[in-house]
Amino acid sequence: MNYDNKRFKVLTTSENGETGNGTVFLYKQNGAVLTATYSGGQITTGHILGIVDANGTIDMRYHQINVQGELMTGICRSTPQVLPNGKIRLHEQWRWTSGDKSEGVSIIEEI
Repeated sequence: MNYDNKRFKVLTTSENGETGNGTVFLYKQNGAVLTATYSGGQITTGHILGIVDANGTIDMRYHQINVQGELMTGICRSTPQVLPNGKIRLHEQWRWTSGDKSEGVSIIEEI
């Protein structure tokens, strides 16, 4: 699975998540190393650093600044699903490592 230059949008997220409608992610990949930038909606700017395994699953860490000016950090595991149209849908299980340290789930899809 190669995520290089793929863009994703949020389909759903838990109530305690900050990404949502308007948040767009741009993924870059070099070998097993994945990086991404994202912004939009409640996110002023965000970055991802991750490792992609042989099945395309991503083990990542993220940090972002929300529109309230707060720096938030977390960890996420994203599992890919290839849709009939060839686009990638990522099923994410995440946990804040800042703030209330709660957990959540999100689904993002290639655009």
